[in-house]
Amino acid sequence: MPRALPIALTVCAAGALIAPAALAPAAAAPVSTAVTATTADVARRWAPVHYQDVDQTGTHALGGRSDYITRVDFDGDWNGLNNWDNAGTGSMAASAYWSSVETSTHWFLTYTFFHPRDWTDSFFDTEHENDAEGVLLAVEKDGTTYGKLRAAVTVAHTNFYSYLPGGTTWSAGGESVDGTLPMQANPHDGLSHPVTAQEAKGHGLKARGGYDINGDGVIYFPATSAEAPAHPDDRDVRYDLVDVFASGGLWERRSTTPFASWGSFAGDTSGGCGSGAIGCSANAANAPWGWDDGDDVPGRGALATDPAGVMASYFTIAGSFSRTYTSNRFR
Repeated sequence: MPRALPIALTVCAAGALIAPAALAPAAAAPVSTAVTATTADVARRWAPVHYQDVDQTGTHALGGRSDYITRVDFDGDWNGLNNWDNAGTGSMAASAYWSSVETSTHWFLTYTFFHPRDWTDSFFDTEHENDAEGVLLAVEKDGTTYGKLRAAVTVAHTNFYSYLPGGTTWSAGGESVDGTLPMQANPHDGLSHPVTAQEAKGHGLKARGGYDINGDGVIYFPATSAEAPAHPDDRDVRYDLVDVFASGGLWERRSTTPFASWGSFAGDTSGGCGSGAIGCSANAANAPWGWDDGDDVPGRGALATDPAGVMASYFTIAGSFSRTYTSNRFR
């Protein structure tokens, strides 16, 4: 039962009891509908729709499994030296790693896509255990819940590539722009996301158009659950997001397994890596804090550790742009 409101009564000159109009029920206070997004919410909002080319040629392809994205510990352990060996038996549930670094004006979001093998079916190429390449996005804090996407820099082996989405106010700076960052609707949340693509075998990553699916391939969509592709030409697979800074996760493990040294995953020649090829390189895959483009100004790992500096060197930036970090757990 609703609680009765107390009513104060006054006595008029004639002795009648009168309820003051001021004590009538008040209008309800307006309820704020503003949404405050967490950093994880922002990361999920801008996570790429990801096109993965798949090649089934040769025994090292494992029928396409070697091109599926997954977690570093997909096989149930953190031993980087058995990932090549276990690629045929471990779970291939799809995940991508993310991190966020912030200034007062921007979020800088890094997404990393991991494969247990960088492989080849050519005698004239090399292979290595583990593979991690990705993309850095700059999102302006424009007063809206999730901000506005302004630019992207992707990692393809030892080269970085820069892209601008349509409608951005940014332009080429210290580096030329390599193309337009396309957008695509995600059927699992109804929002438009940037679109990235990885080649088969070596898994270099660019905006879609730089690479694309050629024949068989998997299209991964960001979601709150992880799925494994049903087959090598599955065009609707959900991937979840794993925080690099999660307890017990990659950053916390940066000085132990699965790493051989700072920013480099441990990898060896076990399991047949290098057979039928020139060879198998040891400890050749890098985490975001080990990514490097030797031809460009940013130092090794700067895409993760100093993303504002990378963006400032790559692009001409319109509007406010702070390089003072309000949150940077890499430092």
